Amino acid sequence: MISRRMDKIDSSGIRKVFNLSKEMKNPIDLSIGQPDFDVPDRIKEEAIKAMRDGFNKYTKTEGIPELRKRIAKKLKEENNIQVSPDNILVTSGVSGGLLLAFNALLDKGDEVIIPDPYFVMYKHLVNFIEAVPRYVDTYPDFGLDIDRINRAINKKTKVIILNSPGNPTGNVYSKEELEQIRDLAKEHDLVIISDEVYEKFIYEKAYFSIGSIYEKTITLNGFSKAYAMTGWRIGYAAGPLEIIQEMAKLQQYSFVCAPSFAQKAALIALDCDVSEHIKRYKEKRDLVYAGLKDHFHVQKPKGGFYIFPEVNKNLSATEFVKKAIENNVLIIPGNIFSEKDTNFRISFATSNDIIEKGVEILNEISTS
Repeated sequence: MISRRMDKIDSSGIRKVFNLSKEMKNPIDLSIGQPDFDVPDRIKEEAIKAMRDGFNKYTKTEGIPELRKRIAKKLKEENNIQVSPDNILVTSGVSGGLLLAFNALLDKGDEVIIPDPYFVMYKHLVNFIEAVPRYVDTYPDFGLDIDRINRAINKKTKVIILNSPGNPTGNVYSKEELEQIRDLAKEHDLVIISDEVYEKFIYEKAYFSIGSIYEKTITLNGFSKAYAMTGWRIGYAAGPLEIIQEMAKLQQYSFVCAPSFAQKAALIALDCDVSEHIKRYKEKRDLVYAGLKDHFHVQKPKGGFYIFPEVNKNLSATEFVKKAIENNVLIIPGNIFSEKDTNFRISFATSNDIIEKGVEILNEISTS
């Protein structure tokens, strides 16, 4: 009864760990990829007002005009991306935007360049629509190696997907790296999909969007991480009109529209200051890195709220994670995000106390 395409994807390994946490007694949970703070009250109040005012029906597939206009303003002022509201589609989260973009752009056999490690969804969605993922190794520092990417490109290549700040690595691509990717994409007439959902979580240099220098970029962003609106399913895509229109056409027959009340709330979110949360997360980043660096080979994250240490003994990451779970610590094995099984992901989107307890146990496992 089941279609063959379902064989192309597996149940999310992250969800398997989430389900496991329900069976454990008070686990030290370093697995969850969502903020540990709540949605700001101003945003919640606007959502409640919208529902009470009767704003509960379908909206235009593309999203409410005032939100698309406000997103265009945000992109111009914060990202130097010049787009009209017509070039913006409000989506059901960045995940919804990814599904729409891949389906609008890719045919069977088309190839997608994916830097490895990668967000788990990229691999499975590309396989699901019978396109071909081409992984480009970025170990050990998780930067973009232009020569490796160039060697992976061929006549079937159509898309390069970028995620910065990255999940699971926390790496942030520099302006210089992105300029090199821009030149390569232009040479081969490729589309770039830039997943920027962790954009606000930047701890070092100012953020740089490749959409500001390459017009064939689909910029994906949303409200789940910066504003803790993970369950509200609200995001957006911005890019070339021809592609956005095709994504909107598909949205008509799938998601229909993003949640109406969440669109109203997103208008308020774009004017909310989350800098204090970002400051706290930088402190958490420093805490987890300082705790791990003497026991693991680990890159200091430049953004996001993940760190991706390497297992430094004769164990695979999966075996190490099993030992961690036996010690009541929940982390995610790196082979969920990679073609390698050498690293594991920690989310430091939790309390400092939990971070310290988890790091102490992981260090003990590493030296045992």
